[in-house]
Amino acid sequence: MRYENLQAGSLGRRLLIQLLIVAGILSALLYLAVRSVANQAAEASHNNILGASATAIAEQLGSGSEGINIDIPYSAFSMLGAISDDRVFYRIDTDDITATGYEDLPLPASTPTTSKPTYYSALFRGTPIRAAAQLRVIPINDKPVSVLILVAQTQQGQNAITSRVANTAAALGIGFFLVAGTMSWLATRSTVKPLYSVANAIGRRGAHDLRPLRSPVPSELTPLVDSLNDFISRLRGTLNRTETFMAEAAHHIRTPLATVRAQAEIALRQAETNSSRKTLRTVIRAVDESSRSASQLLDHAMISYRSDQLSLDAFDYTELVQDVVNATSAIAELKDLEVNTILEPNLQLVGDRVLIEVALNNLMDNAIKYSAPDSTIDVQLTQTDSGIRCDIRDAGRGLSGLSQSSLSERFKRGENVKDVVGSGLGLTMVEAIASAHDGHFSITENPGGGTCATLLL
Repeated sequence: MRYENLQAGSLGRRLLIQLLIVAGILSALLYLAVRSVANQAAEASHNNILGASATAIAEQLGSGSEGINIDIPYSAFSMLGAISDDRVFYRIDTDDITATGYEDLPLPASTPTTSKPTYYSALFRGTPIRAAAQLRVIPINDKPVSVLILVAQTQQGQNAITSRVANTAAALGIGFFLVAGTMSWLATRSTVKPLYSVANAIGRRGAHDLRPLRSPVPSELTPLVDSLNDFISRLRGTLNRTETFMAEAAHHIRTPLATVRAQAEIALRQAETNSSRKTLRTVIRAVDESSRSASQLLDHAMISYRSDQLSLDAFDYTELVQDVVNATSAIAELKDLEVNTILEPNLQLVGDRVLIEVALNNLMDNAIKYSAPDSTIDVQLTQTDSGIRCDIRDAGRGLSGLSQSSLSERFKRGENVKDVVGSGLGLTMVEAIASAHDGHFSITENPGGGTCATLLL
């Protein structure tokens, strides 16, 4: 059954989407965190090497009678060449005068101290660089001279490392998202599984299985199950009252009608005038129609009640058909009808015997009602490849040009049977019973007159 107008989206889909959004945010944060930490680590490592190079140069500075002795050690630049093939630049200033190196190498924004180098990034000759600035004070002729040592290196190598780290971080983020997405899907299925278990437990039940639901459920579903069990209890009470009403209605309707009919027949025998007899016959006919309609309405209610949960048993179908023929033979004899039977013996059928008997009784009743006196009714029961087929042929009034779908509508009758007592529910019930058994019912007009009703089960 579908509930397009009541659906508010899938709970499992909503939960999965929310979990995937959270996983996506966490993956992005993981990517940014890994990249940031890696960049900081790479920059710190580069700074340390630049600082060590500047310190190595500063430690080799000396003083003489004529000024500062500058001796740049090989290790100062070799350690920078060990991490990448980037170009290295240096600059050594004494009292704001460049003593050696690249005069246009950018200075730091703030002057470094003698205890700690200063690190900064700048653009040198159109290329980004990372630089370290170290301050050293050297006494010359008892006068302190400030020496600023700058060591810089281009950042292609560091950028390559950063790019590799970014790719690794992206792969980690994607991998985390895929793992988290899979776990979210599994978690969603596990979360909504109790809901499907409750739905399946109810869906497997028949229409009249109104036991309380006892399946263990998570605490969050306990209010739903309690409300459902309360509804089932109220529904069970309503159905019990309905069944009781149907039984009482059958008794309280049929008994008075039978009494009225009996009294009308007595009055008919005692009537002295033709008008009185005509009136009483009309009353008897109306009582018969009311009684029949009440009976068939109750039968129709019973069929609707049992069709959702059939009482399936194996039984002798041949014996059942013969019993129905025998039970209706007395009525057929009153119209001088001959009932011929051709029944294959011992045909076994699995179905609801009560409902199938109701269907056969209705078909036989129609055949008898609408057959002309002194005619023949043929009942044939045969085994076919499609199932067991029961054909009931009469030489009655035919279908009056109406289709089977029209005649199977509730309270629909042909124009040629208005003078015969009927409710228009017989074929409706037969078709419902056939459908409940996954069978097929059809009624066709015989070439020589009359109809052939076929029930295939």
